[in-house]
Amino acid sequence: MLQLAFIRQNRELVKERLAVKNFTNLELVDEIIALDEQRRKKQLENDDLAAKVNAASKEIGMLMGKGQKAEAEQKKTEVTQYKESSKQIAEELASVEQKLNELLVRLPNLPSSLVPVGKSAEDNVNVKEGGNEPVLHADAKPHWELIEQYDIVNFELGVKITGRGFPVYKGKGAKLQRALISYFLDYNTAAGYTEYIPPYMVNEASAYGTGQLPDKEGQMYHMQEDNFYMIPTAEVPVTNIYRDEIVKESELPIKMTAYTPCFRREAGSFGADVRGLNRVHQFDKVEIIQLVHPDKSYEVLDEMVAHVEKLLQNLGLKYRILRLCGGDMGFTSALTYDFEVWSAAQKKWLECSSVSNFENYQTNRMKVRFKDEHGKMQLVHSLNGSSLALPRILASLLENNQTENGIKIPEVLQPYFGADMLN
Repeated sequence: MLQLAFIRQNRELVKERLAVKNFTNLELVDEIIALDEQRRKKQLENDDLAAKVNAASKEIGMLMGKGQKAEAEQKKTEVTQYKESSKQIAEELASVEQKLNELLVRLPNLPSSLVPVGKSAEDNVNVKEGGNEPVLHADAKPHWELIEQYDIVNFELGVKITGRGFPVYKGKGAKLQRALISYFLDYNTAAGYTEYIPPYMVNEASAYGTGQLPDKEGQMYHMQEDNFYMIPTAEVPVTNIYRDEIVKESELPIKMTAYTPCFRREAGSFGADVRGLNRVHQFDKVEIIQLVHPDKSYEVLDEMVAHVEKLLQNLGLKYRILRLCGGDMGFTSALTYDFEVWSAAQKKWLECSSVSNFENYQTNRMKVRFKDEHGKMQLVHSLNGSSLALPRILASLLENNQTENGIKIPEVLQPYFGADMLN
């Protein structure tokens, strides 16, 4: 959530930056500022009445002390009137504040000045490519055929148990999945991230804190009876660990990592792009999250991008890094880099990670603060990234490393998988 004081002081800048995200309801900014003016007037009225009550109360004490009972009783009547007026104004103030908050949460985060202008994924900027194009044998197959050949993932069984988009990993497929998760977590903890195992469901306050609500209700599985939400990413529960906390400046940066299954409804997903593991409703992902000093967040963003890039290099995958344009960015992000891996058999790029700086958008919602060296309270900045999302990594590993004799296992995974080939 954007800070109200910043909006009030930078009306035109806010509109200009929101336009980069192709946000069209710019009148919302004016509505927010107008409501804020109402709120401030009501607050002044309330403060003035409180001051009158305090002054009159002191005067009552003085009058009673002098034995001027009649005058004291008259002042008590004034105090009662002040309090009744104050109660009414407090109710009006609460109503204005509620409306103001409802409007504030509808504003997306402002994009960084580094965000390119654009409307769709076609306008994203390719900032880097790495890895080598795999050379496949003549009878190379897409991963959904390899999965069937080696009997490592069963989609039909998932349909039977739950529904479409809930794959069942089995045998060496389950073992390879576990190997990837373990490797990613070990790689992250070696880089100073503390590992967590969070709940896989969150309450409404947590979903609101990281910005999934009210923006992404349609993408989340909702347990209506308990009002819990299945997590779309570990970012949600892990970042909320510090909701409503005041951390010490010396504790920054706070680095966290977690493996979780992730649940996304992905309504309207059909066609060739969803074959096999390209898009599923439940998938495994390892996440990295940092809470940092606001002066350091873009330096940390570069570090996190380099961290994820090294993972892909270690897996031997061909990849590219994209800086997302305004029209393709998430609601809460100030700057996002997407990672895509090359799927050799499908001959297409598959997204496997997003690394984002949210600046203080999430932490303003969650009230994650620290007291700086001057004693001033500041919001920390939050960042997160996938390191990595498994389905498309697994799809690319299977396709890119296939041979006539089996699937070659990358060297870094062999100690976890227990073999150099899947056959």
